[in-house]
Amino acid sequence: MRNRQDNREMIERLCADTWRELYSFIYYKVQNREEAEDITQETYVKAISFLNRNDVNILECLKYLKFIAMNVIRDQWRSKKRRNSINIEDVNPEEVALEDFADSLTEKNRLEEAINRLTKEQQTVIELRIVKGYTVVETAKLMEKTEGAVRVMQLRAVKALAKLLETEQGKEER
Repeated sequence: MRNRQDNREMIERLCADTWRELYSFIYYKVQNREEAEDITQETYVKAISFLNRNDVNILECLKYLKFIAMNVIRDQWRSKKRRNSINIEDVNPEEVALEDFADSLTEKNRLEEAINRLTKEQQTVIELRIVKGYTVVETAKLMEKTEGAVRVMQLRAVKALAKLLETEQGKEER
């Protein structure tokens, strides 16, 4: 069994090494900053609780954390669905899983195609700010731009992306 200092160091190292990528993964899934922050925190609480109870060494911590995060996201999704009063007996889990997976893949592909049609700078700012979760200051340094330029570039990139997605959706509806 580990002592308290070892546990504390393990927790600090785990969080420092994985938080940015884990948060980006969760944000990509839920598309809501507050919800992503809550899920990230809950993921660490569950992971640390498990690691403290069981003297195990997780070799691929990020995969383990993403697995826990997906379970937390699913639990929240289920609780939201329950509030919508669905008769569980009327639902075929295999059909729902296939539909959700297919819809998710389709939406992801549409988004990737639209992002690829943006300018290189717009793609970079979306990747750094939204996908990876960098701050404006960090993004500005990486792109060698001013903070104001990054904010404007992000706003224009998001607007252009929304327009591309709307145009694409309009074509599909015809």
